[in-house]
Amino acid sequence: MSRTIELEDGREVIRSDGETYQEMLDKEPNPVPDALRESTETFLGSDNISTDRYLARDFHDLEVEKMWSRTWQAVCRETEIAKTGDFFVYDIAKYSLVVTRTENGDIKGYHNACLHRGRALRSVESGRAREFKCPFHGFRWNLEGDFLGAPCQWDFPHINEEEFSLPQVQVDTWGGWVFINMDLEAESLQSYMGILPQHFERWKPENTFKALHVEKIIECNWKLAWEAFIESYHTVATHPQIMSYLGDSNSQYDCWGDNVSRTISPMGVVSPHLEDVPPNQTVNEWLEHAMALPDGESIDVPEGMSAREYLADFYYKTWSEQYGVDLAEFCTQSEIMDSILYSLFPNFAPWAGFHPNLTYRMKPYGDRHDMCTMEIIFLMRYPEDQPRPADAPVQKLDKDQLFSEAEGLEGGLGKVFDQDFSNLKMLQKGLPNLRSGEVVLANYQEVRIRHFHQTLEKYINA
Repeated sequence: MSRTIELEDGREVIRSDGETYQEMLDKEPNPVPDALRESTETFLGSDNISTDRYLARDFHDLEVEKMWSRTWQAVCRETEIAKTGDFFVYDIAKYSLVVTRTENGDIKGYHNACLHRGRALRSVESGRAREFKCPFHGFRWNLEGDFLGAPCQWDFPHINEEEFSLPQVQVDTWGGWVFINMDLEAESLQSYMGILPQHFERWKPENTFKALHVEKIIECNWKLAWEAFIESYHTVATHPQIMSYLGDSNSQYDCWGDNVSRTISPMGVVSPHLEDVPPNQTVNEWLEHAMALPDGESIDVPEGMSAREYLADFYYKTWSEQYGVDLAEFCTQSEIMDSILYSLFPNFAPWAGFHPNLTYRMKPYGDRHDMCTMEIIFLMRYPEDQPRPADAPVQKLDKDQLFSEAEGLEGGLGKVFDQDFSNLKMLQKGLPNLRSGEVVLANYQEVRIRHFHQTLEKYINA
């Protein structure tokens, strides 16, 4: 089930014998955007990964000190701090930061600590306030971070008011997201993101609203959760029920620079692992998974039409009606149905395309190295002549709850996430028993994991 192909640079590589994603693009009825035509064919060696990266508290502490404090991270949507005084608290390991909308409409970010005795200035995740006032003793700062005063200020003659401002962090925005970086000397967000803004210019994630947000506690190191969603190799064993309509081993993997990578898994096609799956089965099992097929009904795909073509037409109609625009005039079949998953180091993973866009984010749970949180966020478009719908509140799930228990994830997609979840705790349990002390990775299908760790290593060794 493999074939040897020669790349443009003369390299010979082994790949799945299924139809390639680029060959599928050759059949598109509309012009294909340049971003989808890129195929990096990255090879990063075959070295193994030490299990200490997932199990050792010391390695976690190095990440906190050298990586989390120096990288750009998505905090919230701009719309979540749209009005003056709106704030959002972002906790990552031992750090707590707060972003807020100032009087003049700017977004600023600060370390979430009172300069008197260190109490967190903001106790809740989000809200609105006219100023920063410490609940402990009443020290106050305005939204610009300038010191306003304190009770019995006569007892602090040693405080220089002009120098007693809240320490800031870097803040920038992209695609409707607010990003922070604690390192004031770090490169700009635009530079850090590399090709990502250019690729997403067509899809405009800033013109979406947050339709669903689920956050779940998982009993594993955050990197194990992250890695489970940057490869499709696990589909054949973990998600066999979706193989009739998902290309897994013929997914395309790309890496750019240190910070950006991508998986494109074609949908509406049969996994190369299966044989003799008719178009009717592909279409009906997909629509059942998506809860788009009424009970007892089935679809007969017209003769001569592929399952991918039928499903693309179905979703052209579905999303065109919702967005108030005729997607079939310009959108490719890939952009309306495929899993086009980018990632920005270290923990931000936005989907691309004109279907509802998932975004993933993983973080350590508190300052623990053996637990994490995973967030699943759905971004939806809406008609341009209509007001932006309100962002959905976050639904928080405990470690023993299933993703499919969340409102909005009751169908097939929630069950897919549950299958992923079932692996993660067992990964954390199994890793200490690897006598080699090393994880073995595939050269191509797991290249994004290797790419991630090579970038992480640069921060750890800096």
